[in-house]
Amino acid sequence: MGRARKFEVAVFRLVRRDPPEGFAHRGAFWLFAGYLVLSLPGWLPGTVGRVFSDLAGLDFFLLLILCVPLLWRFIFLRLLWKVRNRLIVTYLLMGLTPVVLFVTLALILLYAFSGQFAIFAATSVVHDELEHIGATNAILAMHVAHVLEQNPHARAVTLPEEGSALAEHEYAGLSVAAYEDGKPVALEPASIQAAVAPALPAWLHGSFRSIVADRGQLWLRAADVEAIGSHKAVVISSVPIQQRNVEAFAEGLGVVTVYPSLDLDTGRTRADVAPRQRAGEAQVQINGEDIEQARKRAIAGGSLPPPQHFYDVPVAFYAPLDTTDWATGDKTPSETLAVVTSRPSLLYRRLFITSIEIGGYVRDAMIGIAIAFGVLELLAFLAAVRLNQTITLSVHDLYEATLAIDGGNLEHRIKVKRRDQLGALSRSFNSMASSLARLLAEQREKERLQNELSIAQEVQANLFPHGRVSLPMLELHGVCLPARTVSGDYYDFLLFGNTGLGIALGDISGKGISAALLMATLHSAVRAYRFAGQELIVEGVAALANPRTRHSGEREVECAELFEEPARILSLLNRHLYWSTQPEKYATLFLAHYDGLSRRLVYSNGGHLPPLLLRANDSVARLDRGGSVVGLLDEMTWEQGTVHLGVGDILIAYSDGVTEPENDFGEFGEARLLEVVRRHRHLSLEAISEQVIQTLRSWIGAQEQPDDVTLVLARQR
Repeated sequence: MGRARKFEVAVFRLVRRDPPEGFAHRGAFWLFAGYLVLSLPGWLPGTVGRVFSDLAGLDFFLLLILCVPLLWRFIFLRLLWKVRNRLIVTYLLMGLTPVVLFVTLALILLYAFSGQFAIFAATSVVHDELEHIGATNAILAMHVAHVLEQNPHARAVTLPEEGSALAEHEYAGLSVAAYEDGKPVALEPASIQAAVAPALPAWLHGSFRSIVADRGQLWLRAADVEAIGSHKAVVISSVPIQQRNVEAFAEGLGVVTVYPSLDLDTGRTRADVAPRQRAGEAQVQINGEDIEQARKRAIAGGSLPPPQHFYDVPVAFYAPLDTTDWATGDKTPSETLAVVTSRPSLLYRRLFITSIEIGGYVRDAMIGIAIAFGVLELLAFLAAVRLNQTITLSVHDLYEATLAIDGGNLEHRIKVKRRDQLGALSRSFNSMASSLARLLAEQREKERLQNELSIAQEVQANLFPHGRVSLPMLELHGVCLPARTVSGDYYDFLLFGNTGLGIALGDISGKGISAALLMATLHSAVRAYRFAGQELIVEGVAALANPRTRHSGEREVECAELFEEPARILSLLNRHLYWSTQPEKYATLFLAHYDGLSRRLVYSNGGHLPPLLLRANDSVARLDRGGSVVGLLDEMTWEQGTVHLGVGDILIAYSDGVTEPENDFGEFGEARLLEVVRRHRHLSLEAISEQVIQTLRSWIGAQEQPDDVTLVLARQR
């Protein structure tokens, strides 16, 4: 571990956190440490402080970049680890987000509509006034032209009733000017005469109605031209845009503010703007004035009433007013900006001004619909929360149950109160836990039995001959391969001095433990008869040596010799098994006694597969003298046979597990057994046995070994 890594581990141990892993986590740690180091010199004055401050800022920027994937990882690994949080986020994204977006869009559209309606209402008043002034001005122009035509030398023209009505116009500052061939014409009454008549522009050739900029003032102006023969009369009516008139425009709307000569696109006039530095900040100039000065020159009128309800918020919107330069007749480079600040209640009253009662009903209906929609949304949200709780509680119960099961509490069960799929899942988990507990109990019992079987296997292995048993004149080998843990087959070698040998090979009916127990009983009985016979022989020889007991000793020796007769031992074993086991239990048993001095083999076969004697000349003899199985019937007798072994003769004794295994070609059979032994007879008996077992396994293939395999080989030296 490098020094850097040791430093990371030490720091995170101080704050009781796991050390950072991965490029992003470790990089963020070192960038944060670098930011702390660079921030301290950043407080120094002068160039050094600025350099360190800039480096700290760059370091912090890189730190923010690396924090993005860390934050994303934290959100998904920590906050969204729980299913509940994931479902909540899902509901918010799928349910609440569209509602929020829709409501936001509706509010934006409502605000835009309200602003546009306020602007429309304000500009409609201005345009209506222009139309009213224009219509009256047209009448006045026709009147002036008619009077001048009738009396070309009139010094003044008396205006008709329309002129008087215009003089009493609700807007302040109304003035009328008349011209004949460019020369001013006096008007009566004089109160309507403009104090300073507007200049007669050269571009005026017909009717004109618009907002104009003239002599540093905004006007509502209408002009009409009437022909008088070869002469021309012009009448101009003007209303100044001032606070009193703007208040009339704003009546019932709120506050109307007019910003003269304000550029809509840039917030400046199209004239040259000279920035000024004041207190280190750039000041924007508008026609030689900054924004604050332009606001002071603004014309405002009207008032904003208090709100009628909590959502009766101020609505401000702006629109440009087309302004004509009176001197040139062109649109002014700087359009006039009108700002209207109103409330929804004022606009609503203005919208339903002709049917206020119906408007009230519509408003109440809309409010009721909005409340109903809100209640439905709340109910949907509560239903979603309820569904969320049912899912998350079921998942939580399953998670806690898995932790309990993992901790070894196999008795833990989930309390199921639902009848849906989640409840079925919980019941399935409970069933699985019960099955798991049962299987574990069975597994423990199986392991216990397996341990006992292992002990039984070890005990049974001790019953088979240990080491290499042989005589100087006879080579021996035996092997037993259980089909299960323990075997029901039995074989044993019993030595009688240096020249005598007893051979036993048996197969107990059934398999498993019961067969193994009966095999142990048979083994014990055979050994007991063998040792009892040997003891009687020893006692008989001692009695013959004593003259006093010579006659009785002869009888004992004869009795002892009987125990070396296989047929007699089978009779004794049959009686023992018949009276000590169940009626259905029996065994097949081959017993033989070999005398090394005479090379004679005396045998008796109790229902076992006849052993084979493979002679040195490849002829085969079957040792089939004997009788029925042992332990099935009482008072049974067996015959016995005698064979003499020549040098190289091989005795092959086996159980049915050697010859009866089958595949697609049939049984393994005696013929194949003899063929394998004959082909490898020049090898040791152990090697011959391995060849037989290997050939048998190849014959069985991938199938399970069907029965115990026992093979005993003996070869005359």
